[in-house]
Order: sequence, then structure tokens, then C-alpha cells
Amino acid sequence: MWTSPEALIAILGMALVTFAVKAGGLLLANRLPRHGFAAAWLKHIPGAVLASLVAPAIVTGSPAELIAAAATALVFVATRSLLPAMAAGVLAVYLARLWLAA
Repeated sequence: MWTSPEALIAILGMALVTFAVKAGGLLLANRLPRHGFAAAWLKHIPGAVLASLVAPAIVTGSPAELIAAAATALVFVATRSLLPAMAAGVLAVYLARLWLAA
């Protein structure tokens, strides 16, 4: 099997960029504020990003997405844990798409 030099350079370049992004995040994490308004604001970013990714699918999606969103919300309220809620949402959308397609 032969790989072109351009492909190897591209792969190495992508690996270096990936490493730089991850290392940069680790280096900057120590400099983030741990208390105060900025720290409280930063704690809400992951949830806001997740909501911005999920909201368009709920609004413009099929009934399967609405069923999955409801199942996710119910499991989260019952367990207060994100992992089981996400697993329930994935399973619900899968089963709802199978059921609705039949």
C-alpha cells in the first residue's frame, strides 16, 4: 500500500493542529476565573451550546424528535443526571423513527 507525501503531510498537519487545540485548552483552563460572575457565566456555556444544537431539531423536526425531547426531559427530571437523559433521548428518537416509519 502506497500513500502520497501530500496525504502524509495533511495527516501530520491535522494531528498537530488537534494537539495544539487540546494543549491550548489545558493551558488556558488554569487561567480561567474560579469565582465570581465570569466563573458562573462560564458554567452555563455547555448547556447553552447543547440547547442551541438541539433546539432547531425540535422545532423543525418530525414527531420523533419531539418524542425524544420529551423522553429526555422526563428522564432528566427523574434522575437529575445528564448521561441517562441523553441515552434515553437517543433511544427514544431511534425507536420513534422506527415506529413512525412503519
